[in-house]
Amino acid sequence: DKIIEETQLICCLDFNGLKRIEALATPVEASKAKKIMIDHHPNPENFCDINISIPAASSTSEIVLRLILAMHQFRRVSLEAAQCIYTGMMTDTGGFTYNSNDAEIYGLISMLISKGIDKDDIYRKVFNTYSESRLRLMGYVLEHMKVYDCNASLITLSKEEQGQFDYNKGDSEGFVNIPLQIKGNKLSCFLREDTERPIIKVSLRSVGDFSCTEVAEQFFNGGGHLNAS
Repeated sequence: DKIIEETQLICCLDFNGLKRIEALATPVEASKAKKIMIDHHPNPENFCDINISIPAASSTSEIVLRLILAMHQFRRVSLEAAQCIYTGMMTDTGGFTYNSNDAEIYGLISMLISKGIDKDDIYRKVFNTYSESRLRLMGYVLEHMKVYDCNASLITLSKEEQGQFDYNKGDSEGFVNIPLQIKGNKLSCFLREDTERPIIKVSLRSVGDFSCTEVAEQFFNGGGHLNAS
């Protein structure tokens, strides 16, 4: 709280509503510092002095890179920074499988590669370094998956079930995407009981023009993107 109170500039990245930062919301809102929002989620709240909100962008990392280019500062991007920007772009598009059908994105990736990043190595480190217990947990979740006639599927994970598989934070990352591998499936829903708070995390993924955002807003007080919420 003291750091936030005394700082002169706050950059709010990849969220556009104070409720998204939970306990930090009160000190950030009260801070006299200038605030800049850089985000790509729809319907931003007006709590920053400068709002850079581009819902059409694939990721906030993409917007950050475009800002760097617009300010003619790409020469100052280090290898480490390029790796971080690429990781953000890759993970926020599911490995460039949604919100990323734009030729310009791949021009940006080419520029990051020119900085020396190894995109294949980054992919392996993000997606292929999980534990054995995660794979067994994935098998358990898929074994209990429900598939409905309306081209939708549901997977769930309770706190008790997480305890059976030596669950670590992040072990269920990406599970919600797997049911979309079923031919004809248009919506995947994943309900996970939080291990620290009495809440259930809802993750939605879809294909085509089925809007996850509308489902999240109407039923779960959430939001997000067309195909990911």
